[in-house]
Amino acid sequence: MNKTELAQHLAEKTGLASGQAKGAVDGLADILSETLSRGGEVNIAGLGKFSVVERGARQGVNPATGEKIQIAASKAPKFTAAKALKDSVNGR
Repeated sequence: MNKTELAQHLAEKTGLASGQAKGAVDGLADILSETLSRGGEVNIAGLGKFSVVERGARQGVNPATGEKIQIAASKAPKFTAAKALKDSVNGR
């Protein structure tokens, strides 16, 4: 499912106009991005938790040349599914 399809399903489930649903999906994406970029967390009950993890610097290998390269430390978004979502996916 892509963002447009998500907005369409949201409009059908909630009775929102199509444009309003698209705005809601865009707004959620903006809020997640802003919060995570500040190092915060977003916890949505029944869905899961969005957080940021730190990846340390490490040494890697260029697959084309076999040359060793240094990979810089970085931050990455992480999603941890809630128990209710896991149970739903597993048919429980």
